[in-house]
Amino acid sequence: MAYWFDGQLYSGTEISLAVDNPAFLYGATVFTTLRVYSSCLDHPLTLWAAHKTRLTQALQSFSWLAPDWHQVRQGAELVLKNYSILRITCLPDGRALITGRNLPADLDQMQTHGITAWVAQGDLYQRPLPAYKTGNYLGAWLALQAAQQHGAREAILVDARGQWLETSTGNLWGWANDQWHTPGLGAGLLPGIARLHILSHLKQQGQRVNQSPWPPGIVQRFEALAYSNSGVQVVPIHTVLSDRSRLEINPQHPALEALRAAFWEN
Repeated sequence: MAYWFDGQLYSGTEISLAVDNPAFLYGATVFTTLRVYSSCLDHPLTLWAAHKTRLTQALQSFSWLAPDWHQVRQGAELVLKNYSILRITCLPDGRALITGRNLPADLDQMQTHGITAWVAQGDLYQRPLPAYKTGNYLGAWLALQAAQQHGAREAILVDARGQWLETSTGNLWGWANDQWHTPGLGAGLLPGIARLHILSHLKQQGQRVNQSPWPPGIVQRFEALAYSNSGVQVVPIHTVLSDRSRLEINPQHPALEALRAAFWEN
């Protein structure tokens, strides 16, 4: 495995951090995960500038040191030679770590046939500082582990009132009444870069998107349901599991093409 850390390219799976480093003690990092198209950071679908802005704004909000962005880009160029997905992690002291991974082996099947999602109820699965992509992702990670124990691929996070927020790795989309719906940012969720990209695409197509909160039971109204993130693009959800119910939704609804079209290459 090749990774880049603090200006150097390494081979292996380990880095050295002091035992009192805040990144280790508190998950004090911010990160972004991006999919590199055509092995090019400047490809319009890679959205490099948006990912850099996400990191920069978080570092400024936390009053942390920014890394040398020129070096970070050089590191990304090196790591992308081996991987299609990059994760860029910034530490409070100005250092950055870049790791890579490949697309899921069954991504085509996921995008075509959809997945099962499990609704993660309870305080255990809440994500702190939801507007930022920080290293403290324990709530979402626990939700994902629990979802897998229930035979699901993804978890759906909810707030204290049971309102749907997002999945453990992406943003939610629902189709009802000839319109797309996605939970609004005011509900307390991550402003996903893929989400913003899809919203911009739908606006260009003259489509309005309802960004109201998703109360419990709203999924009953949806003819199509999906989640998005920068890596998997758009994945339909064909089954929703909760402690007391099971709901099945058409994963091949024609409305989904409007979301997928946001990632078509010209």
